[in-house]
Amino acid sequence: MKTVKKVLFWTLVVFALIQFIPIDKVNKPVDKAVNFVDAKKTPEKIRGLIKGACYDCHSNETVYPKYANIAPISWSVKSHVNEGRERLNFSIWGTYNKELKESMLSKASQNIQNKLMPMPGYIVYHKEANLSDAERTLLVHYFEDMLKTKSY
Repeated sequence: MKTVKKVLFWTLVVFALIQFIPIDKVNKPVDKAVNFVDAKKTPEKIRGLIKGACYDCHSNETVYPKYANIAPISWSVKSHVNEGRERLNFSIWGTYNKELKESMLSKASQNIQNKLMPMPGYIVYHKEANLSDAERTLLVHYFEDMLKTKSY
């Protein structure tokens, strides 16, 4: 019993101490000239879907939830955001070359269609990201139309 109390005590001490290891939650400024929804003059319905389902991880407009203040959850959230921005950052869309834009749109379309994005774990806490089949189809068609017309 004494060992259990010691383990519990030190676990709580470590948990308390790791709360002092912050994550950087500062978003870089967004230039509307290169931001996807602004530069592409995205229709309002599509804009709302992309912002609600994609922008938290795939832009410099991340809104961190309250649970992102608790380590080690905060570390996981920040890691997902960094990875998402690395793969596709809508905030810097206009800076990508045509081949990269084409590849990103194609992958985004496939991931949305195959329900890989938004990530199931994200949807649990963000109901606006839980896209219906019709909304997924709308996004996929929007991206595929851009690919067909090479208007990315």
